[in-house]
Amino acid sequence: MKILSYHDTGYPAFVRRLQRRALPATAVRDLVAEIITHVAAKGDEALVTFTKRFDGALLTPKTLFVTGAEFAAARKAVTPATRLAVASSLKNIHDFAQHGLRRNWSTRNAEGATVGERFTPFDRVGVYVPGGKAPLVSTALMTAGFAQAAGVPEIIAATPCGTDGAVNPALLYALLAAGVTEVIKVGGAQAIAALALGTKSIRPVDCIFGPGNRFVVEAKRQLVGAVAIDLLPGPSEILILSDKSGNPDFIAADMLAQAEHGGDSVVGFATDSKALLGKVVKSIQQQLPALLRGKIIRDVLKAGTFLLHVKSFADAVAIANSFCPEHLSLVTLEEKFWLPKIRTAGAIYLGAYSPVAVGDFLAGPSHTLPTGGAGRSFSGLRADQFQRRTSIVRLDKKSVRASLAVVEEFARIEGLDAHGRSTAIRLEQ
Repeated sequence: MKILSYHDTGYPAFVRRLQRRALPATAVRDLVAEIITHVAAKGDEALVTFTKRFDGALLTPKTLFVTGAEFAAARKAVTPATRLAVASSLKNIHDFAQHGLRRNWSTRNAEGATVGERFTPFDRVGVYVPGGKAPLVSTALMTAGFAQAAGVPEIIAATPCGTDGAVNPALLYALLAAGVTEVIKVGGAQAIAALALGTKSIRPVDCIFGPGNRFVVEAKRQLVGAVAIDLLPGPSEILILSDKSGNPDFIAADMLAQAEHGGDSVVGFATDSKALLGKVVKSIQQQLPALLRGKIIRDVLKAGTFLLHVKSFADAVAIANSFCPEHLSLVTLEEKFWLPKIRTAGAIYLGAYSPVAVGDFLAGPSHTLPTGGAGRSFSGLRADQFQRRTSIVRLDKKSVRASLAVVEEFARIEGLDAHGRSTAIRLEQ
């Protein structure tokens, strides 16, 4: 863990580096471009090749999809506790989503024309669910569940299979519960390319949703235009801000939970209390030995974790706005004062009794959130992203007459006389 105080000579430079702009490494960009090109040219054959290369699974074009028998087996395999957990999470997701869906509306403009917007669900979307280290059942719900709430009729999921070609039964059950209609056993950039471009057996989608590693994120970035995307959610991260009121055991537990994601995860803590920082470090050391994924957590603590003793809580808030974390935990006696000053965070967890884990699994908002500083430009996944917006315009003869002078002036300025004529002709007949 990197531990720095504002007194330390390296502190200013480290804080400056926390203002990030997510850019792909050249090697990642080039490899993803190669994968996309190969999938575009070879389709299913490329998916089989890349699945063997990256996941060690031997698939064929005929076994890319999860079968009905596999779905049926998954339904039988899950425990009642799993069924209850999935149902509880989906209920909160659907309730939350209903508040975020956009509704049709109309009004009259100054000239009397009727104008408005209509919102319809996408016809077909793709959701990406990472695999590898853990079956991310919650991610299936936090992506497909929102599509389901928005009324999307076709939802295809992509998730990497194990070396045996199988997908975790609990994950399959969650995908079914969230309305998924097809599942392909493919992960990585190749899955994103298949969803965007289509293959012989996979029809392309209108929009792709979901988090992933740097290769998945880069594939989404490169394929914008061929397909729409939700955002660019990469490796997970948390920044905890606390004054002296923070509970060191709670803070340490949240940091360890975030480190459990492994990989390139980032875990940060900033406080104006030197005493609290010391207690948090001690609590991390005490809690870590009992955790099952200790090796993964230790790697993140070593490579991706920082603890900062700041001069003032205002400095901590400034760091948060610069760092723009995926998850921000705010623990302070002056919450009402500091909360409005935090402008850039994917999700904010307020108070000592708001663990990020509840947001990850149950609370209702999607845990698919912007990372790597992208929160300056992107919001987290929302229900209205699964809706297609269409504007509506209706005029009658009276509103055409009221509009004509302005239309003809714009037509004159822009040299588009046919535009003016197309409006005037309606008043000549």
